[in-house]
Amino acid sequence: MGGTLRFTAQIVLCLVLAVFSSPFVSRLIAQDTRFHNAPVSSRQQKNPYAGQTAALSAGARLYALNCRSCHGINGKGSGNVPPLSRGAVQAAPDGEIFWFITKGSVDNGMPSWASLSEQKRWQIVSYVKSLKNARPAKTDAAPPSSTASPTHAPAPAPAFTDFRFEQPGKFHKITVQDLPAPFATHSASNGPDLVARPSNAWPKAPEGFSVQQYATGLENPRALRTAPNGDVFLAESSSGAIKVFRGITSDGKAQQSDTFASGLNQPYGIAFYPPGNNPQWVYIGNVDSVVRYPYRTGSLKAGGPAQHIADLPHAEGHWTRDIQFSPDGKKMFVSVGSASNVDDPDTTPEEKNRADILEFTPDGSGMRVYASGIRNPGGGIAIDPKTGELWCSVNERDGLGDNLVPDYITHVQDGGFYGWPWWYIGAHQDPRHKGKHPELKEKAIVPDVLLQPHNASLEITFYAGPQFPADYQGDIFASEHGSWNRSVRSGYEVIRVPLHQQGRASGEYEDFLTGFVLDNGNVWGRPVGVTVAQDGSLLVSDDGSNSIWRVSYTGAGSQKTAQQHGSKGPTSKDAHN
Repeated sequence: MGGTLRFTAQIVLCLVLAVFSSPFVSRLIAQDTRFHNAPVSSRQQKNPYAGQTAALSAGARLYALNCRSCHGINGKGSGNVPPLSRGAVQAAPDGEIFWFITKGSVDNGMPSWASLSEQKRWQIVSYVKSLKNARPAKTDAAPPSSTASPTHAPAPAPAFTDFRFEQPGKFHKITVQDLPAPFATHSASNGPDLVARPSNAWPKAPEGFSVQQYATGLENPRALRTAPNGDVFLAESSSGAIKVFRGITSDGKAQQSDTFASGLNQPYGIAFYPPGNNPQWVYIGNVDSVVRYPYRTGSLKAGGPAQHIADLPHAEGHWTRDIQFSPDGKKMFVSVGSASNVDDPDTTPEEKNRADILEFTPDGSGMRVYASGIRNPGGGIAIDPKTGELWCSVNERDGLGDNLVPDYITHVQDGGFYGWPWWYIGAHQDPRHKGKHPELKEKAIVPDVLLQPHNASLEITFYAGPQFPADYQGDIFASEHGSWNRSVRSGYEVIRVPLHQQGRASGEYEDFLTGFVLDNGNVWGRPVGVTVAQDGSLLVSDDGSNSIWRVSYTGAGSQKTAQQHGSKGPTSKDAHN
């Protein structure tokens, strides 16, 4: 992300067109049942427009104008923002929702909407309440069309970039010395408006690579994982299903697909156990639990009902839960994002065992915190197949300005502390927690690779396929879902992190797959999952166009040629087929 927002506070604030990929809504119910600790008097307020068709229609228009970019069309959710049709918002009285929309939560990135008239705020409440248990209509898959309009903002300061300067093959490197002071710029609310892909738009890859559409017509496609036999598993988080795809046709599409399991609770992470070529189980990370299904190699359907393995922390906040197993199969890692943007775990019970990577045994016992202070690693954890090290992709906090705080990708140390919420990128204190926990200043680890702030970095994978040039072997590919908290958006791409065939990053990353942004207001695609197919092509899920893209290498040079001639890999020239 980058970027993020939370289903609770911000969810409620459907008009918060600001919180998209980072959970900016922090706590919702403290020790009582009041929504965001709303005053008792708010519960008594009644919606004067309840049940009025005109108010519902007006609320829908207001939602589309102010909230859709974060909460999705018809409230179906967007990125780390869950649907509005269930949960705390639907359980809260109308008056408490109205109170929260009016008040906002500055620290958690949600503005006050008191500038809207009372009538409009109540109309939004009416619309949000109408979404209860509603399934997104199929027409949601076809958002409105749009043509690009120029963005006239000045070029970004050196080391930082935005969508206008992202191009395949271009390298970027942000260092600790490049970080500005907090609040050097205004904290922006710039959520994207999702539009249909124009007929002339297509993802752009480096020279020598071809892009095809592997699957279409999906519902909120998120994490991707390739089974040992080459089948590709996909989490459709909104529909609660796990799908499986097999094979690749001559035109780059899946030969076969099926639904492996359904009825899950916002599934995301997928892992095969035990590690190796003959897994017996498929583990799934729900928002509130880890479950597993019996599996036999080549099965397109689960071999039995879900078995509950472990409960996971679940209040509000980031909802994605990724899963990985250690190479020896003795440890199960589960990533759990924070419940907020800035809340202090010392005083916020909902943050217990959040913003952590947790470790369990495969049977769900022996839970401990493996690494902490990682605001949201839920979008992606992975094991380096060469070194056995655990790595993660992290959405850092928002609200400190355009260029703070960088998202990052890093290897994860056992017992490591990465700063959240008191410190960031090493010994930099969040001014919203001034003076707290000085003893942790020198313990906060500086991550390996700093990314653009608010990028909303999600799934990562290590390239070990047989197709790309030799220089790509062992490198990381990561999906950047895209910013909402920058005045000029960034992300909305897939990046490559070179590990130089040594399992170590040197801080730079490369734009690899771009072209999803039309202008500073409109995007048509948002990369989420990334995995390597059996043939060595790269598959990328996109919950903007509800599709999966396939990137294959078609350049003149094989791996052998690249090794013999010391090739540095493809140059940065757009190629889309």
